Amino acid sequence: MDLQLNGKRALVTGSSSGIGEAIAKVLAKEGAAVVVHGRQEKEADRVAQEIVSSGGKAVVVLGDLSDDQAAAQVAEKALSAFGGIDILINNAGAFPPGDWSNEKPAQWVNLYNQNVGSMVRMIQHLVPPMKQRGWGRVVNLASTVAAMPFANGPHYAATKAASTNLTGSLAKELAGTGITVNVVSPGLIHTPATEPIVRGIAQQMGWGDDWAEIEKRTVKEVIPNLIGRIGHPEDVADAIAFLVSPRASYINGTNIRIDGGAVPTTN
Repeated sequence: MDLQLNGKRALVTGSSSGIGEAIAKVLAKEGAAVVVHGRQEKEADRVAQEIVSSGGKAVVVLGDLSDDQAAAQVAEKALSAFGGIDILINNAGAFPPGDWSNEKPAQWVNLYNQNVGSMVRMIQHLVPPMKQRGWGRVVNLASTVAAMPFANGPHYAATKAASTNLTGSLAKELAGTGITVNVVSPGLIHTPATEPIVRGIAQQMGWGDDWAEIEKRTVKEVIPNLIGRIGHPEDVADAIAFLVSPRASYINGTNIRIDGGAVPTTN
């Protein structure tokens, strides 16, 4: 299927590793020119170079999206890189450990700024030009913990619930403009950030070091899903590539869970 992304221009925030990296590479493979964003220059350059080496178009823009001025500079550079941005993927954010007894209110507020404020900043900078052109796509990355939180990580889950909620509001705000706004909620995905967490659980449970065995037991005993494996970054990226394409023009204001069926609901 031709996703008709040739000539489209995308900014993928937090795309120097993990899910964001996979999204950037899939969009580039489908023909979009991609702005790779991150805070680590070496890793962002690696992703962009791998895209270019594979025949795609990519540039790097660095900056901290939790800061108003730095976020404005990221947006300005992204807009100038390819003459505009048609697709905004709000993927950047922090995933710190924590629980109710350790996380102070100020830490909750700081994480909200990182995970939600960053989205708001990019939306406010990049959506107005989309409105002028009459076409655009915004996808915000949330998590299944927005709907099914654990006892630990409450501050993180709360930010993801907020990003889900703001997506619905923005979709209504942009009704009839040619811009769709959706949220994607991954479940457990195998990334450089999540593997140490899963291995830590495995060590506590005495499962050994073999990843295949760890994966099997994790999806059976810790976070069960209907597929029976941990997700891959490409599982998320492939869905997003369709969602931002012209072929998905009738999908708007929707939360798409990519979790192997871990969240037990169909609505």
